[in-house]
Amino acid sequence: MKKLAGAALLICTCAGLFFAQTKAPSGPAAAKGPSVSQIIQQLEHDWADAIKGADTDKLGAILADDWAGISASGKQETKQELLAGLKSSPRTVRSIEFGPMNVKVLGNVAVAQGSDTVKSTTNGKDSSEKYVWTDVFVKRDGKWLAVRSQTAGVK
Repeated sequence: MKKLAGAALLICTCAGLFFAQTKAPSGPAAAKGPSVSQIIQQLEHDWADAIKGADTDKLGAILADDWAGISASGKQETKQELLAGLKSSPRTVRSIEFGPMNVKVLGNVAVAQGSDTVKSTTNGKDSSEKYVWTDVFVKRDGKWLAVRSQTAGVK
């Protein structure tokens, strides 16, 4: 009987040592901090806040210097044109409400697609509209930056 108890104790001790030495989980489950998808979604919300506040510094930090976009009117624009337009626009954005948004991560590239409803006025008249959009982000020097965008108005 003592031999059986001793053998059981030895097996439990060895099993405990084995499990104590196994590696901690790695990969996404063990990663700390927000996921890439969460980071991109936060950038989208920061982008909306910058538009609402006409904050060109905040928006400039989200857009890569080589950013290019296509607006809802079909106009192609650079980062510099977008920022200049934000400062001089007669449009006042009161709110931006997001619809569904999804993010596809492909290594150092992330593609965000979503929709939003913008409540705004232009020259005192309601100019609210719904949009769908796609933004492409690239991770450069440890930071996610938007490099391409396309927006379409929804009727």
